[in-house]
Amino acid sequence: MISEAEYARMREEMVHDQLIRRGISDPKTLTAFRKVPRHLFIREEMRSHAYSDYPVPIGFNQTISQPYMVALMTELLELKGGEKVLEIGTGSGYQLAILAEMAGSVYSVERFADLAETSKSILLSLGYKNFKIKIGDGTLGWEEESPYDAIVVTAGAPHIPKHLTDQLKDGGRLVMPVGGGLGQILIRGRKTANIMKTEDICPCTFVPLVGKEGWPSDGF
Repeated sequence: MISEAEYARMREEMVHDQLIRRGISDPKTLTAFRKVPRHLFIREEMRSHAYSDYPVPIGFNQTISQPYMVALMTELLELKGGEKVLEIGTGSGYQLAILAEMAGSVYSVERFADLAETSKSILLSLGYKNFKIKIGDGTLGWEEESPYDAIVVTAGAPHIPKHLTDQLKDGGRLVMPVGGGLGQILIRGRKTANIMKTEDICPCTFVPLVGKEGWPSDGF
């Protein structure tokens, strides 16, 4: 049985060795990663792997992403505090917790009801109240709550869904993996005068984004 003190030590080690050493420098991002108990978002039998440098399965062929990748995507959103953020792919709820620490409000779309309910329960137990989760097709975003200052997509798609571009504020940032089943490129887009300009960040590998503007239900 791992103690909370040991988890805290592992968490600090993760921040130092996996994030700071790889160039993550945004103070708000680092503070959030030091605070959020990543192990609580992972099934008990897998918690010894919670702070390891790789993704961990969470069921439904989904994973909780490698800590560095979550941190990189978060830092690329350039959150200063008070923003309205859309997350596509609630998954374990860990990325949502990080965003809830840093932004004003977070709206998250998940296609698996069981994952959504489990994540919601964990987030509420930790005291987070500035979020909403709905079950649906993430490629369509959450139009009723738009526009958003930032959007993060935690699954790979063949292109940036137009619905997400339309729901982003002018000046907003979008971070997501784009590509096929053998790997994607993490991109950051900025919307200026209704035009999305993108930059390639790094190669990555994510589960497929399934939906109307993504991949079919059987994946890539």
